[in-house]
Amino acid sequence: MDVQYSNRIKELRAKNDLTQEDLANKVNVRRETIGHIEKGKYNLSLGLAFKISRALNENIEDVFIVDD
Repeated sequence: MDVQYSNRIKELRAKNDLTQEDLANKVNVRRETIGHIEKGKYNLSLGLAFKISRALNENIEDVFIVDD
């Protein structure tokens, strides 16, 4: 079963004054990967979701919102 979710990465990046490149470097992925995640076109791992949340200084549930 696929879980549908949305995210607030773009908004939270702006709040933290980070570019896609900055965030990508913090979590060791390519900038394009961050762009795809922001657009919901990338099925990321739970581990990467936690890394992104930590890099944005947010709880994972505040970054990734599960669509019921």
